[in-house]
Amino acid sequence: MTGRVVDALVVGAGFAGLRSLHTLRERGYDVAVIEANDDIGGVWYVNRYPGARCDVESYDYSLSFSPELEQEWRWSERYATQPEILRYVEHVAQRFDLRRDVHLSTRMERAEFDETTGRWRVDTDRGTWDARYLVMATGQLSVRAAPGIPGADDFAGTTLHTADWPHEGADLSGKRVGVIGTGSSGTQLIPVVAREAAHLTVFQRTPNFSVPANNGPIDDARDAEVKAGYADRRERARRSPSGLGFVPNKQSALEVSDDERRALYEEQWRTAGFGFLLAYYDLMLDQEANDTAADFVRAKIAEKVDDPATAAKLMPRGHPFGAKRPPVDSGYFETFNRDDVDLVDLRETPIERITPTGVRTTAGEVGLDVLVFATGFDAMTGALLRPEIVGRGGETLREHWDAGPRTYLGVGVAGFPNLFVIAGPGSPSLLSNVLLSIEAHVDWLADLLDHARDRGATVVEADPGAEARWVEQVNARAEATLYPRADSYYMGTNVPGKPRVFTPYVGGVRGYRRILESVVADGYDGFLLSGKGRDVRAS
Repeated sequence: MTGRVVDALVVGAGFAGLRSLHTLRERGYDVAVIEANDDIGGVWYVNRYPGARCDVESYDYSLSFSPELEQEWRWSERYATQPEILRYVEHVAQRFDLRRDVHLSTRMERAEFDETTGRWRVDTDRGTWDARYLVMATGQLSVRAAPGIPGADDFAGTTLHTADWPHEGADLSGKRVGVIGTGSSGTQLIPVVAREAAHLTVFQRTPNFSVPANNGPIDDARDAEVKAGYADRRERARRSPSGLGFVPNKQSALEVSDDERRALYEEQWRTAGFGFLLAYYDLMLDQEANDTAADFVRAKIAEKVDDPATAAKLMPRGHPFGAKRPPVDSGYFETFNRDDVDLVDLRETPIERITPTGVRTTAGEVGLDVLVFATGFDAMTGALLRPEIVGRGGETLREHWDAGPRTYLGVGVAGFPNLFVIAGPGSPSLLSNVLLSIEAHVDWLADLLDHARDRGATVVEADPGAEARWVEQVNARAEATLYPRADSYYMGTNVPGKPRVFTPYVGGVRGYRRILESVVADGYDGFLLSGKGRDVRAS
């Protein structure tokens, strides 16, 4: 029995949960964190497949609240690997004594708001908690998507999933390996597996745009340079649309000459990584502009892949460049030049079923010793809807979100008082440097709770009207872009039966920050504060 009475119960011990713990504890709240996994780290604890690394530069994918932490930690590569990020998480936990309030191997099963006491009763598999505030820091990519392929349980060889890789690793040497899925995880995994396996077969349903990471080690001079200007770097990131510090090009891709545009794309290709999307401001706003970037990337694929037929199969068509989050890869396309790597185009020869000995497509069976599912995640909402969460009047969060997620600012949910989501649906989240968005939410939420405490309020709740208006704004901003034109985890289309709704806020980190500041300036407009049997106005 681990449960007790606390001011705030945080669910999840990844970056969002640990940052919430530290900040709320510093503000004087009694805080506990529950974590279903056996250790801290969240997505970086679970996703330990070969080749796993971040697609945001290490200096930016790090916590900013402590200048001392910034100066003392030494990143080794431009894009950190999963083991290095996990070491960083452990360093943060030790430095700020976070583990003493983290309860591992504890899964939240149900939570219900008590309208009489204004508190949450949270049932876990190891006891019950009583909390004034329930903070969901469960992450956006923490529930894996089931493959949904007939016969998936029939395979007699070794079955692996990128989001559930064995902690002891997997020996693939001398094995016939099949990988199903060519999203971000598959794109990172495939080049590494190809170097180890006797033979690799990649089963591709939808070709994906990808940009080169241009990764490399960080030397001492570069480290000193960044750390000398870290405060300015952080501020540039906060004021940028992506949270990555890139200054958007104010030109349209259509207002420059072909030679000028090609030269910029070449420069971005060599240096920018994920920032390639910002080469011109209208790449995600105008299909014709987007086509110029998509054609450039397809030409690069043709340059990288020796066999024209294979290159053609790897070229994405039918959706805009960037409408699915493009992976940042290290030698992905070149992998298909190897004699021991085959590409199976599932648009031409779909999978019929998985058999005990391999994968059978309409062209026949591919014999395998190891089958790897790189089939992604039930993103954004999967972890929030896994437990039963019951708000006012017995309504569950699953019922409230039956037609798609509804939040106010991505933080609060109408009808679910004292429940808050970190980097949730309706916030920039996965359309940004998510670590920056996490920190912005945590600090903003802490200020909101302080505001309520100072006014004697015990219940903080999103107003239904404010939630409805925010959902309309999120949808309107998305419809003005090219994002909804692709089937992606942004739209929920990778999970059968999930509502087809664009989930993140597409207005950018800078614009979203201004909205949060405006809400505060208006006395936390859109939140209802109450307590001690009477309304407590926000201002």
